[in-house]
Amino acid sequence: MKKIIKNKLKYLYIIFSRMILRFFYDSKYLKGRHFDSGNTYGWNFTWRDLFMQKFMGYNRWIPWPVSHRNMVDNYDNLIFDPDDLNNFQNSGCYYQCNYGAKIILGKGTWIAPNVGIITANHDVKNLDEHMTAKDVILGKDCWIGMNSVILPGVVLGDRTVVGAGSVVTKSFTEGHYVIAGNPARILKQID
Repeated sequence: MKKIIKNKLKYLYIIFSRMILRFFYDSKYLKGRHFDSGNTYGWNFTWRDLFMQKFMGYNRWIPWPVSHRNMVDNYDNLIFDPDDLNNFQNSGCYYQCNYGAKIILGKGTWIAPNVGIITANHDVKNLDEHMTAKDVILGKDCWIGMNSVILPGVVLGDRTVVGAGSVVTKSFTEGHYVIAGNPARILKQID
């Protein structure tokens, strides 16, 4: 009996969440693995983000749930699969996708806390200026370890693992590698 009541309450919670949260977020982001098949994980983090994002103003204009502990510049230039909304629930991540460049996250890519993905650096000759922005492209099923930084123009192939604390200064387009260090280098190939 308890299990039946619990399932009914869960079902009502999902229906209520779907009805209310669509007024705050684009409905195309309220679908997928975190929201479908009776999964409450997505609804839970969406409710958790709602107050700080929509009412307090942290990442207010972004049409998907983003933790207030992250920073997303120019969300229009950030391309990702809605199944990967979990990447915006970590703390301390910085997605700098402005100055005309894009950040493209391949489907199934995981971003750990405190990761910075940067599309434009300051000009060392004039810190008030930025150098030309370059797209950052991460392939499918990549894993970016905690405290890593991905610099402008980097392209990582599918299934690239970036070790924690790495600074990725160049591309590894072939994929299927574990890279780490400052600057990042290949440690091993993934079969």
